[in-house]
Amino acid sequence: MNRNVSIVIVSHSPDVARGAADMVRQMVGEEVRVGFCGGNPEGGLGTDVGKIIETIESVWSDRGVAVLVDLGGAETNSEMAIEMIGGERAKRIVICNAPIVEGAVMAATEAAGGSDLDTVRATAEEFQS
Repeated sequence: MNRNVSIVIVSHSPDVARGAADMVRQMVGEEVRVGFCGGNPEGGLGTDVGKIIETIESVWSDRGVAVLVDLGGAETNSEMAIEMIGGERAKRIVICNAPIVEGAVMAATEAAGGSDLDTVRATAEEFQS
């Protein structure tokens, strides 16, 4: 079992998602599991509910998963993914209203210290513009 809250980055661009995840890993290390997904099934800009579910599952932690999104469509699809996961697990997944890069770095830093899901979300959301 992963002992820290995990982070998922959802972007319309696979390159943005990968880059943000790489930045988090370089700044925070391996203490926090970080997943990312981006792009539509055809390889263009967009998001995919199935990929979001897979990404959340791939970094699952019983401590919870904080999801950071770049645009409205990513948020909508992430909400649908959480609904489809359902049950008790869905209660341990939150979408952070935060900028994707700064929010992810700050959320991961907080998670690495062992903070709970609500604290991780609050830390990320301190960076709202």
